This record gives sequence, C-alpha cells and structure tokens, in this order.
Amino acid sequence: MDAPDPAVGRLRDGSGALLEVGPLRDRPGIRASGEIGVTTRRSWEDALTELSRRHSDVSYVELSGVRFVDVAGVAALAVTAMELPGGRVVVEQPPPQLPRVLELFWPTLRRIEVTPR
Repeated sequence: MDAPDPAVGRLRDGSGALLEVGPLRDRPGIRASGEIGVTTRRSWEDALTELSRRHSDVSYVELSGVRFVDVAGVAALAVTAMELPGGRVVVEQPPPQLPRVLELFWPTLRRIEVTPR
C-alpha cells in the first residue's frame, strides 16, 4: 500500500461543497473533483504546492470532475505555473471558466497548456 500523500485532500464545507484532490497514478500530477472555491481553496493550494515540489518537466492537472473553479483558484494555478523552475503544466478537461479566466488575466502565460473537455 502507498504511503499517505500530502497532495490528497478532502474537504466539505457547510454548504456541501466538496473538493477531493489526489495524485495521478499513470503520470506526474494531480486530479481533482468537486468545487474549487473559498471554502476549499486551502486543500487546492496544498495540492498545488505538492505538485510544484514534485515537478520535473511536465506536470498534469486532471480536472474532469471539477464542476466549478473561482478566479482565486485559477490564480493559484497560474502562480504555481509561473513559479516552476521550468517546464509546463498541462490542465486536462477543466470547467469552462478556467480557460476563460486564464485568457483574461494571463493571456501570455505559456507554461499552462489547456486541453478542453
């Protein structure tokens, strides 16, 4: 059995918002499901910190199970990518607002590659 991973988190707030984050099994990166917002941001930021610690050339962030991400959640992802020593982050199947927010606030950020749903 694998050792506990600090990138794995599960948080549910009083409104029922839930975020689950864990490592990808088949490639370097994380997967998330649920909602990324004010009440789940700490878990999201912790997972991104762990992602940056393990980053080599390409890290994957699989978001097909994420229903919503707020601007601050996208900002945390953008800042993480900008602070990497090199390489890129491939964001797979994000909710529709994520690429729109990236284009609006970080139109020249090339360290994030988004593959649509």
